[in-house]
Amino acid sequence: MFEFATPWVFALLPLPWLVRRLLPRARPLTSALKVPFYSELSQSGDASQGNLANLLLLSLLWLLLLSAAARPQWYGEPIAQKSSARDLLVAVDISGSMETPDMLLDGRPAMRVEAVKRVVSDFVERREGDRLGLVLFGTRAYLQAPLTYDRKTVGTLLQEAQIGFAGQGTAIGDAIGLAVKRLTQRPAEQRVLILLTDGANTAGEIAPGKAAELAQQAGVTVYTIGVGAEEMIQPGLLGSRFGARRINPSRDLDSETLQAIADTTGGQYFRAHNPQELVDIYNELDRLEPVEQEAASYRPLKSLYVWPLGAALLLTMLWAAVPLLAAGSVEFQRRTAARAPGNTGPGSTRRHFGKAALEPVQRSQTL
Repeated sequence: MFEFATPWVFALLPLPWLVRRLLPRARPLTSALKVPFYSELSQSGDASQGNLANLLLLSLLWLLLLSAAARPQWYGEPIAQKSSARDLLVAVDISGSMETPDMLLDGRPAMRVEAVKRVVSDFVERREGDRLGLVLFGTRAYLQAPLTYDRKTVGTLLQEAQIGFAGQGTAIGDAIGLAVKRLTQRPAEQRVLILLTDGANTAGEIAPGKAAELAQQAGVTVYTIGVGAEEMIQPGLLGSRFGARRINPSRDLDSETLQAIADTTGGQYFRAHNPQELVDIYNELDRLEPVEQEAASYRPLKSLYVWPLGAALLLTMLWAAVPLLAAGSVEFQRRTAARAPGNTGPGSTRRHFGKAALEPVQRSQTL
């Protein structure tokens, strides 16, 4: 869309006409020095200032200058701008128990960590516009990826995580404490932590309840996820069915503590027994914590004042050059005519004048 930022400038359009009508005319100055071909120069240069073409040219120059001063602008089509709605940290348990093969991926048994990597990676990829970070914890908790908009890097670091890198224990309280420390360093309208584990707090220096209180004071919402099947067939001797038995691989999961953490911080506790339930949980988190908090858009702006200003400059140079070119052409014609035989120019006048001045002298000598 085209528009002028200061259209009131066009109110000055009749200003030159008013100046010409209201102010007194300047008195002509009489030249003290006269040149023989001055009249010729006057006819080539000054006479053009009063004609219609010259008036139209000056009017166009004034219009172009006013157009540039009015600041013409072009607004492009609206462009949607996604604003970050969350500072979101994902905490993933990589203790030894995450190797338990009680998940089913693509029709085959898989370890818990494999299912978690697949589902969480998809979740991270969908969070366009959020600042995401990754915390891995076992016996110790450490920040694998700081808060960033680079979702691809966060997903890659998650895929590269290995069981046992942080120890065999489970430090849930330390993971929450580390996440709170990182989230409070960045301003955000809402800070979110999604913590996934398959066990109970068995390591660390901060108790989960105390860590939840710190999160609540810092305005961090914690969503907790307990992962692991409740029934699994353990093979018998040498992997055969002989001596096989059914066990509960999630008997160490502390659901009560995870529920208390979520309640304290205003989040929710979810239970995932299989990969599909884990997918549903992260879809629900997308609904509870939407990426875009409010619609925002902007329209690109391009200033166009340089075009009328440039056109005015070119016309001014042309207007100033035409009289000079005309005067130069007249002078060239005068000099050419003076050199021609039988001419009657100023040079020939001087020669005839000299000859006529000598004739009376000759006649007096004859007398």
